[in-house]
Amino acid sequence: MPASTDIPTDLDDISFLGRLSEALSQRIEEQTRPLFEDAGITVPVRSCSLLSALNNAGEATAAELARTLGQSHQLVIQKCPALLRLGLVTQHADPNDARRKIFRLTDAGRDQLRRLDAYSARITEVYRTLFEEVGDVHGAILKALDALADKPLAVRIRE
Repeated sequence: MPASTDIPTDLDDISFLGRLSEALSQRIEEQTRPLFEDAGITVPVRSCSLLSALNNAGEATAAELARTLGQSHQLVIQKCPALLRLGLVTQHADPNDARRKIFRLTDAGRDQLRRLDAYSARITEVYRTLFEEVGDVHGAILKALDALADKPLAVRIRE
């Protein structure tokens, strides 16, 4: 891969595949923020799937959301204060266990999801155009995730 002036040269090394995928994620997040602002979307870029999962569940605990999203409980807990502060979700104690907090979308959260749906339709076409230019990145990532789930790196390195 030819080095770009704004991509660290260590990313040219195939052994840094994880770091490279993080750099792609970071680039997409950075470029999405102003697009969200233009669309009136206040949801933090990395919290969209959490909001969507909560909408699908109706209400859920952080542990339930973490399982649904395949993320750590800690990561979900870290995202919740911003969503609460923005008024997109509410939390209340579980009537059966006061230690558990149950999250629910607010009207503002549902409005943000409607905005996200409209945004998603537009960005999907942008990604399709990008993939015509560089290849199906989405498909390649899904295939890599599936392959690593089927045969982890620890197995592969012993072969």
